[in-house]
Amino acid sequence: MEHLFAGWRAQFVAGGERPAGCVFCTIGAESENDDSNYVIARGKLSFVVMNLYPYTSGHLMVVPSSHVGDLAGLDGELTNEMLGLVRRSHDALVAAYHPEGINVGMNLGRAAGAGIADHVHVHLVPRWSGDANFMSTVAETRVLPETLSDSLAKLRAHWPAN
Repeated sequence: MEHLFAGWRAQFVAGGERPAGCVFCTIGAESENDDSNYVIARGKLSFVVMNLYPYTSGHLMVVPSSHVGDLAGLDGELTNEMLGLVRRSHDALVAAYHPEGINVGMNLGRAAGAGIADHVHVHLVPRWSGDANFMSTVAETRVLPETLSDSLAKLRAHWPAN
């Protein structure tokens, strides 16, 4: 029998204690820690960050730097910047991973599946035919072929110029 250990997911899976405050607000304010926070790029009002609990390699999020809890709180300038970062994220994912498709979406509210329900963010998840195998469907475990640091370096290397 094979064993796959992913101890770093234990806190997430168990619904354990999370850091005080909003993790996205903390990351938004800590530009000096972009490497350790897995931030790929920043705009004036928002940033692109790797998902710490990815569905696939390259799973990232576009997040407003300010604490915005719902779509009504996104003004035109922020919305435009975020959509521009979604587009640039898409282009970087295509260049770095050559996926067969990309899921782009938002989970608004806990009932909709938002892990961080009070700070809006857009997910981009590269997809390939057959990427959800028995490990995901039976064992509820994802197998990722690279570390977050490797994904971060790959996406930064393929980040499109303005």
